[in-house]
Amino acid sequence: MSSDKKNNIREMARQNGIVQPLLTDLYQITMAYAYWKSGKVNDTAVFDLFFRTNPFQGEFTIFAGLEECLKFLENFHYSDSDIEYLKQTLPATIENEFFDYLKDLTCKDIKLSAIEEGSVVFPRVPLLRVEGPLIIAQLLETTLLTLVNFASLMATNAARYRMVAGKHVSLLEFGLRRAQGPDGGLSASKYAYVGGFDGTSNVLAGKMFDIPVRGTHAHSFVTSFSALGDIHSGTLRHADKETQCDFLKMALECRKRVSEILDVSPEEASDGELAALVSYAQAFPAGFLALVDTYDVKRSGLLNFCAVAIALNSCGYRAVGIRIDSGDLAYLSVLARETFNQVAKELDLPWFAKLTIVASNDINEETILSLHEQGHSIDCFGIGTHLVTCQRQPALGCVYKLVEINGQPRIKLSQDVGKVTIPGHKEAYRLFGADGHALIDLLQRSTEPAPEVGQKVLCRHPFQESKRAYVIPSKVEHLYKVYWNEGKICTFPKPLVEVRERVQTSLRTLRQDIKRNLNPTPYKVAVSDNLYNFIHDLWLQNAPIGELF
Repeated sequence: MSSDKKNNIREMARQNGIVQPLLTDLYQITMAYAYWKSGKVNDTAVFDLFFRTNPFQGEFTIFAGLEECLKFLENFHYSDSDIEYLKQTLPATIENEFFDYLKDLTCKDIKLSAIEEGSVVFPRVPLLRVEGPLIIAQLLETTLLTLVNFASLMATNAARYRMVAGKHVSLLEFGLRRAQGPDGGLSASKYAYVGGFDGTSNVLAGKMFDIPVRGTHAHSFVTSFSALGDIHSGTLRHADKETQCDFLKMALECRKRVSEILDVSPEEASDGELAALVSYAQAFPAGFLALVDTYDVKRSGLLNFCAVAIALNSCGYRAVGIRIDSGDLAYLSVLARETFNQVAKELDLPWFAKLTIVASNDINEETILSLHEQGHSIDCFGIGTHLVTCQRQPALGCVYKLVEINGQPRIKLSQDVGKVTIPGHKEAYRLFGADGHALIDLLQRSTEPAPEVGQKVLCRHPFQESKRAYVIPSKVEHLYKVYWNEGKICTFPKPLVEVRERVQTSLRTLRQDIKRNLNPTPYKVAVSDNLYNFIHDLWLQNAPIGELF
């Protein structure tokens, strides 16, 4: 066995402990018993997992959560304690043979096809296709939905932040404390990274998913110091020499010098804040990034930071930058950059002008757009609440629908046409235009030949007869791969960093007007002429005929 495959297997073994067969809705198990009681043990089914509307008033979604779905299938098994709990919970009339059946149940007969994780996806196109025995396929529903729904929503939210921020600005996820519980926090950190964030403050997520971890200090660290006398030791070892620097004395001298450059009074600056920054710099001389808005950014924070940063430079270290967590972020970031530029020029320290400016403070998409309009000098955004809770839309709304039973197509009808399902075993293709951009996603019956490059294809709206168009694709991409079959993973999911790259590669295939923040152009999803006629014939067969009196 290759080392790559061994590594894949080792990674797949790391399943979230709460993802297990009982992480489901009770009605899945009651349906399973009713199926079993009705003699449907050998029935086979096809289920589609899809969503109906793109989130955040946008026109695209990022598919995520596939790896966790495969871990779930691989480890699906009812334990003795699970069976005992179900015996106590379900009605006493349920036959013991059903529990014996559940105890031996695995996913060995399930086949799962999916779109590649990290791909841009659209409404009605199934993300997962689950085929196999009806009972086990039904029992998978809730868990697969919970693994895909939030993961895809979160990755989409993060991708939108990445697009709004631009590729030259760093994004850090700071949302653990505001997330919906520990597991919500871990999932948010993982899928924020997938969507394009550069790091997280979540240490456990860093360990589990190999995500870069970032962080500095809070206001409490600054306010814990009241005066210069709170400094434990005033010295710092030089980076390149065996000597000890009188670091506190150097910082005080630098503060006086910088105050003259900036034309501010050192008496206005907080000595407690200086003591805190000196102490933090002593702890992390090579990674000094300081919070500067505890008291007053202009009169105290920037002055004290510059003093400590210049003193560090004299000791052979270079500061990283500052974080601003309150106030007018556009104005304060520009003020900070002007300050750094002025100090760099006066003291002949070119690197000082390039210090990093990090901004946090309840940032959302609109905040970033507004900051761009105002003009800012921010290099990195730390984003928490709005990102991890997906405040603009808290759920994606994926559904899991039966589309075939024992080889016979099934359709769900509704007075709301948007809830009518597309029946049968289907394939999905992405057709590209002459400019190289994705043009339309096409659903076909699996028995139809695949569309071909250069060949005219009739694409139809699934429910509106007059909406149809011919497409001559310059490229055709078959969207599905088989990931699970015959009781094992047959296509291993890619490492997180490659899924992250896939997101950006996939987004680049879309025209800019589809991705824009305001009034984006809808991306088209169509069905083949054959599938269109099939849908409507089946609809007429299943729709009741009314009577007029």
